[in-house]
Amino acid sequence: MHQWDVVRVRINPKDRDAHPAVVLSCEEDCRDTEFLRINVLYGSKRSPGAVLEPWQVLLNGADGLDFQTSVDCGVFYLVPKTACTPALGSVSLERRRLIGRKINEVLRLPR
Repeated sequence: MHQWDVVRVRINPKDRDAHPAVVLSCEEDCRDTEFLRINVLYGSKRSPGAVLEPWQVLLNGADGLDFQTSVDCGVFYLVPKTACTPALGSVSLERRRLIGRKINEVLRLPR
């Protein structure tokens, strides 16, 4: 598992299916067997014609997904590594930058 991998994970135990998620934890934490959990951004399938919310970024096939997925950049989830599937793909460089800018914008972090 690596930073920026796209995986599937079930955040809410009541969810029927696992949802796509973007791994945000740094490489060192992803590789370290002592770290049992990682930080992710959670995604959900985007309906055709749906408008993105100001805190969302759109991912698609270029990022390893079979369908368009909106990722919430305003909430970080801490999930067990063992709950994540193997990587479906990796977030493209352009979208990595967009996610970083969106996190700064949504959380009003200094630049």
